[in-house]
Amino acid sequence: MRIIVPLQGVVQGRGGLVLGSVIPCALFYFLQLYLKRNRTSPQPQTDDAAGESGEVGNEEGVGSGLQRTVSNRSLVLPRGSGGPAHVSIRGSLVAKAAGNGGDGVLEMGVDENKLSYDLVGDWLQENAMLWAEGWNMSGIATSQPSDGLMQLKVIIPQAVAGFMSEAVERAVSFNPSQIVLTSGASSAIEMLSFCLADPGNAFLVPSPYNPGFDRDVKWRTGVEIIPVPCRSADNFNVSITALDRAFNQAKKRGQKVRGVIISNPSNPVGNLITREGLLDLVDFARDKNIHIISNEIFAGSSYGGEEFVSFAELTESVDIDCDRVHIVYDLSNDLSLPGFRTGLIYSFNKHVVAAATKLTRFSSVSAPTQRILVSMLSDTKFIENYIKTNREKLRRATAMFVAVLQELGIQCMKSRGGFCCWVDMSCLIRSYSEKGELELGDKLLSIGKVNVTPGSLCHCIEPGWFRFCFAALSEDDFPVIMVRLRKVSETCKVCS
Repeated sequence: MRIIVPLQGVVQGRGGLVLGSVIPCALFYFLQLYLKRNRTSPQPQTDDAAGESGEVGNEEGVGSGLQRTVSNRSLVLPRGSGGPAHVSIRGSLVAKAAGNGGDGVLEMGVDENKLSYDLVGDWLQENAMLWAEGWNMSGIATSQPSDGLMQLKVIIPQAVAGFMSEAVERAVSFNPSQIVLTSGASSAIEMLSFCLADPGNAFLVPSPYNPGFDRDVKWRTGVEIIPVPCRSADNFNVSITALDRAFNQAKKRGQKVRGVIISNPSNPVGNLITREGLLDLVDFARDKNIHIISNEIFAGSSYGGEEFVSFAELTESVDIDCDRVHIVYDLSNDLSLPGFRTGLIYSFNKHVVAAATKLTRFSSVSAPTQRILVSMLSDTKFIENYIKTNREKLRRATAMFVAVLQELGIQCMKSRGGFCCWVDMSCLIRSYSEKGELELGDKLLSIGKVNVTPGSLCHCIEPGWFRFCFAALSEDDFPVIMVRLRKVSETCKVCS
């Protein structure tokens, strides 16, 4: 009837009911005829086959009366050998294991620090009993407050303050009531975007910036990002003039700007913002009546010999409008524990703290993770040695990677903090455009087997820049990366 009813609606006039009944019957008849002609005829069973079938049946207990039959589905849908399922060349390369001179892809697109895994791993093994003290089912398995364990909310800020003091090499105090723990820096930035801006509002973000901001700020909050281009001629430093121009242009479009998001140290360039630069940002925010989100997730990973200044320190020494300043920090990055995903918001605005505390219900840190971190951060001797050793490893790794680039005639920015190196490969692109840059990125992956981040994904307006995460490599990988980059370089020169 599902076929008859529509046909009756199509066939109009006298005889419509008859045709509406005959046509479906005819279609059904031809369908049966087609299936009969194309159905695979069952092969007659030979004596040998019957004998083999009987033997199998006896082995499997078929003598009990149960016999194996051929499925009708195999007769209607004959199966043939279609070959292996196709996977792209790039997919095959990425799927292979990387590192240690192997043939797989070297992953340099994720900003993780693997150089100090041994330091953290040794501490966890040596102090297993220490961080497990006091663990019980009621303390780690039962439901806990989403904004953090009550007995740890005071201890963690003190531990973080101690860690930050070691990181900036000066005393920095944190008020426990102004800290909100989150499951990583991404959650912290998303919370602040939700608390400070309404859908359709925007944040000014100096570019190039971490591509993760596009996800953290925009995806679920409805807030927009206005990239503020920084140029290589200015070493990609933040320009108040450029911020002011972007703010005025947004105002003309009728778009409300709610704040500025900066990264210090910057990602991907690795610059440090000076004390004077931070004060200029404060004056700009006060003049425009907007907020400042200072992303300081690499505060303990600065190694260029220059002074790192945190907004937390600045607010103590200078009379500024603190209600506009919100700091994001990530213990997971500086402690080489990305899997722990423990970040925090440090805000001087009580309304933001209250709202973010309630939002942590959707991004809380597990109780076992908090207990381990409290034990680790309370070990001042370990933290002091870790920061010193980690900085030295980062300094040595970046020097080795820069030496590789110089050997190949490739230039890069001088990195002073973070895990990445901002590399200028414009000399290898066929056309000075985003298309040429992406083509080179494909060659780096398919020919050189190196996965990196193109500058266009970081909203860089100058084609040819790439972000290389050198901290993701071991010392044994640096000779390998030189061979692979040289191969890509030679290929590009031949094609040009």
